[in-house]
Amino acid sequence: MALTKCAKLKELSAESGSFVTMGGKDIALFHIGGKVYACSNTCAHQGGPLAEGSLKGTVVSCPWHNWQYDVTTGKCLVNPSIQIPTFKTKVEGDDVYVDI
Repeated sequence: MALTKCAKLKELSAESGSFVTMGGKDIALFHIGGKVYACSNTCAHQGGPLAEGSLKGTVVSCPWHNWQYDVTTGKCLVNPSIQIPTFKTKVEGDDVYVDI
């Protein structure tokens, strides 16, 4: 695991997700309440792009079939037995780092 710079904080909207590829992983970034959260960009249901989903609080809804995930934990609200990977983040100045 290593912290890798992936974005500028000013590039992240507080109302939607952003998408990056790091270490061969598709990662969704969410800027919520002054914190940045990172999780898999791939919905466990049928692979929808979570960064393109609607965000309400800390819950993102997949744009394909509305499966919902808490981006702080990766837990699926539609099927609690499912959890997508989450990644630690760090912000230094305007730089966002993800631990992959």
